[in-house]
Amino acid sequence: MALKGAPILVCAKTHCSHLGVSDLRSNRSGFASNLRYDFERFRKWECCCLGALSQRAITPVEDEKPSVSVTDISGKTEGTRDHESREFYKDLNLLPRPLTANDLSSSPSDGSKVRVAYQGIPGAYSEAAALKAYPKSETVPCDQFEAAFQAVELWLVDKAVLPIENSAGGSIHRNYDLLLRHRLHIVGEVKLQVNHCLLGLPCVKREEIKRVFSHPQCLAQCEMTLSNLGIIRISADNTAVAAQMVASIGLRDTGAIASARAAEIYGLDILAEKIQDNDENITRFLILAREPIIPGTDRPYKTSVVFNLEEGPGLLFKALAVFALRDINLTKIESRPQKRHPLRVVDDSNEGSAKCFDYHFYIDFEASMAEPRAQYALGHLQEFATFLRVLGSYPMDRNP
Repeated sequence: MALKGAPILVCAKTHCSHLGVSDLRSNRSGFASNLRYDFERFRKWECCCLGALSQRAITPVEDEKPSVSVTDISGKTEGTRDHESREFYKDLNLLPRPLTANDLSSSPSDGSKVRVAYQGIPGAYSEAAALKAYPKSETVPCDQFEAAFQAVELWLVDKAVLPIENSAGGSIHRNYDLLLRHRLHIVGEVKLQVNHCLLGLPCVKREEIKRVFSHPQCLAQCEMTLSNLGIIRISADNTAVAAQMVASIGLRDTGAIASARAAEIYGLDILAEKIQDNDENITRFLILAREPIIPGTDRPYKTSVVFNLEEGPGLLFKALAVFALRDINLTKIESRPQKRHPLRVVDDSNEGSAKCFDYHFYIDFEASMAEPRAQYALGHLQEFATFLRVLGSYPMDRNP
């Protein structure tokens, strides 16, 4: 299969005071006094096309740490364990093994169905999001976010579905950093209603649980419930991994906080449902692909961009104002440090110099790149930005 070139919009700093912006009026002359010529004059974008797969460099992630695998679970059980437990161990060994960053031997999809990568193991919320986006897909578990990115880039899978923010826990900073390090495109989003369940071994009562395993964010989202029950919290790599650990350990006083699907897969009982402190707990996932989609105007679209700014008074205000001037609603803004150049020395006074932090700014706004107002806004933003990249323009998910 040939790899098609995919245009990636990367903008170096150029002055665009000659942009044609039809929606700016004379009372906004502070931003657009010289914007009078045709829109075609401003389109001096640098377009980089991806070459063959062998020419693409995947930037290694310095602080990636290998996860602790718990998939090698012994089939031995105590004599008191019932028939259902024995069946659980037999089925557990048949579950797909998560991909790692070094596991590159799998053959690509034959096209019969979409292969979608997610971080975690079967029963994770990420798997549920992948199945919501592609109900008939073949889901492929990955042990780390980095492995999911690489699985798409190396044609092991067609798409990846990864979390980017949670309504209670906030942003997933790791994936923001990986979006910039890799050359994948955002082609969609999935909003998933999260229902945390307290899981235990069969026939165990809730009062018997003394400790629980779960992901740190999940434990934080259930803080009040766990405090009222007096339960000790133990961190795990993933909610589904926590359920798997409880099933493998086999201790009656040990439970997990995970999804109802995880309980079904690993043979656990649901002792309590919706134990999160906030009932409206929604996680937003991004759908990533090798090729961008062609944005349209037939339905609501969202566009995600990342840019850098020079140091100076009011520059961030000016950058955000290019959207307000065109009635474009911003739904998300996130800043992440530039790890390669975290500090900049600036002459601040006659007594010496001051060190300022450099940041990447990520923005989501409600508009399609097929709309002229979005094109004009990014053209205007280019006047202040030293770097600008469109991560994707994709349909919005309005049905959590």
